[in-house]
Amino acid sequence: MQYAELIGSLAATLTTTAFIPQVWQVWRTRHTKDISLAMYALFTCGVALWLGYGILLLAWPIIIANSITLFLAGGVLVLKLKFG
Repeated sequence: MQYAELIGSLAATLTTTAFIPQVWQVWRTRHTKDISLAMYALFTCGVALWLGYGILLLAWPIIIANSITLFLAGGVLVLKLKFG
């Protein structure tokens, strides 16, 4: 693995897994009052576009990382809409 690929893989892993504690917290407590709906809506749309970009380039690291991030951030967004 090239040095750049290692850094990119580490960055993708960290930024993707960063959403797990938030999803878990919201799922467990059902508390979303302090979460910004606008931020999660914009972020989720941005991640969906990054995923589309990765698909167009057939760049698997981008596809995998953004698929997982879209699922996690989308999950928080859905929970925010559900629990308000």
